Amino acid sequence: MRRIHGVPVFGVSVDPETRCAHYDTRRDVVALRFACCDRYYPCFRCHEAVADHDPDRIPRAEFDQPGVLCGACGTELTVTEYRECDDACPDCGHAFNPGCAKHADRYFAVDGEGG
Repeated sequence: MRRIHGVPVFGVSVDPETRCAHYDTRRDVVALRFACCDRYYPCFRCHEAVADHDPDRIPRAEFDQPGVLCGACGTELTVTEYRECDDACPDCGHAFNPGCAKHADRYFAVDGEGG
């Protein structure tokens, strides 16, 4: 576990901006909250590696609550803010990896399940 801007982030080789052993490009600066344990991880692979339980996605009913941490500035975004942010932090402007959208269904109930 590493504290990023005061927020605990769990994972494998997490750096000061939330990059991990699995995703470590300049734009990989988000951690995502898992509903199952209410903890931030840089990616689903980190959750698999260090959690002792199966992952649960954030349900639609909670999309207005914090679910994403910007590793560059420490801003916590709601799921809705993150999904509408055009691949950059709305507070600091740091670019996010646009490829993360391919994995949204691993973190958020975007397919109609979960509320």
